[in-house]
Amino acid sequence: MAVEIRKVDGSKDLRQFIDFPVRLYRDVTNYVPAPRLDEVRTLRKDKNPAFEFCEAEYWTAWRDGRLVGRIAGIINHRFVEKWGNKWARFGWIDFIDDSEVSKILLETVEQWAASKGMSAVHGPLGFTDLDREGMLVDGFGERATIATIYNYPYYPQHLEKLGYRKDVDWFQFQIFTPKEIPEKVQHVTELLAKRSGVHLYEWTDKRVIVEKFGKQLFHLIDETYSELYGTTPLTERQVDTYIKQYLGFVDPRFTKILVDDQERLVGFGISMPSLSEAFYRSHGRLFPLGWYRVLQALKHPRVLDLYLVSVKPEYQARGVLAIVMNALQRSALEAGVEYAETNLELEDNVKVQSIWKDYPKRQHKRNRVYLKEI
Repeated sequence: MAVEIRKVDGSKDLRQFIDFPVRLYRDVTNYVPAPRLDEVRTLRKDKNPAFEFCEAEYWTAWRDGRLVGRIAGIINHRFVEKWGNKWARFGWIDFIDDSEVSKILLETVEQWAASKGMSAVHGPLGFTDLDREGMLVDGFGERATIATIYNYPYYPQHLEKLGYRKDVDWFQFQIFTPKEIPEKVQHVTELLAKRSGVHLYEWTDKRVIVEKFGKQLFHLIDETYSELYGTTPLTERQVDTYIKQYLGFVDPRFTKILVDDQERLVGFGISMPSLSEAFYRSHGRLFPLGWYRVLQALKHPRVLDLYLVSVKPEYQARGVLAIVMNALQRSALEAGVEYAETNLELEDNVKVQSIWKDYPKRQHKRNRVYLKEI
């Protein structure tokens, strides 16, 4: 039977849209669903502050009464204004291995984008740079993180047959915990701290991080990530939302704050125990048992996920990021962590990749954004 495309309209349709990949990947242990509550907050127009400057539509594909695919079309007007490219985005793309399904999904977004005056479509991307992005093109045998996309190997093949080409790639790395922190490294970081006048801010109460550094953290992200692919400035409402959504879960062992002698934020590194296994086993849900699995993962980490690292531009040349990384490695060693997984790093971002030059590492995954003129 022919494939039918349906626009998502209402809460029932949205539930089907969100839950589809859990069924599609039910037997794939390397797939990790996004936390379901995060998906609801992101996709609902009354919950996501990005809709102040974005517009979006979602569609599902059906054959013979069975859900066989999904896709979102997004226009981030801040992106268009900042980068001067009238490009729409596709995201949340999943489909069975059927060229008719992938074709109708992407053509639907292309036609919608053209009707809005756009000249191209690129993706997978979210509303902002803090959403999941990039189609996996290498590393299918590796476990995903909750912050990154996993997909079947046939996805890139379908896109390329439909005329999509590479626009940009990101790398992901495994950073292995050393058996001990070399004395030389410790000496160098102490010297850097003394010369630059910075130090690590000691904290145990999460409320301190939220109240004292919450807004500063996201404003620093805005400042230091501004030239990276697809980024757009955050609104104050977005900053407030991200503070409530994420900073309440940070662990003082694995979140390091770097300040100057007046306790002004200089840089930070945010990592967390990996929740991949917990969310895989719970299908992205916290209830009824997901919360318990999450708590166990937080208490006894074997793997860390490195989410965000940033240092003020005027301090970058002084090498103070080494202070943050040394502190993270020491905490990982003390906690018995075997390795950490980085978030996405642009393939040509040598500055970021140089962070890991002194650590045992493995580049094990690659994600790609595709582009097609319409």
